[in-house]
Amino acid sequence: MMYGLGRYGFGHAASWLAWLGPIAMVLFWALFVTAIVMLIVHLARQSRSVHDGTAIAILKERYAKGEIPREEYEQKRKDLQG
Repeated sequence: MMYGLGRYGFGHAASWLAWLGPIAMVLFWALFVTAIVMLIVHLARQSRSVHDGTAIAILKERYAKGEIPREEYEQKRKDLQG
């Protein structure tokens, strides 16, 4: 006979061990959702920087072809940068 240890030998430890499962599950899902959100934010920022670079490249090309004057080029470049 195991005195005071309960049926499986854990005794009072089983009461606090029972909380580890739900806590671990909540932590897992919190980390999972955080990782997904961080991935989406990273991809959005990366996409935005690619589009900004493309817009400036198009602007430079239009200026090089003579489609827009220097003043318009400078103004639009400032607008795109910031």
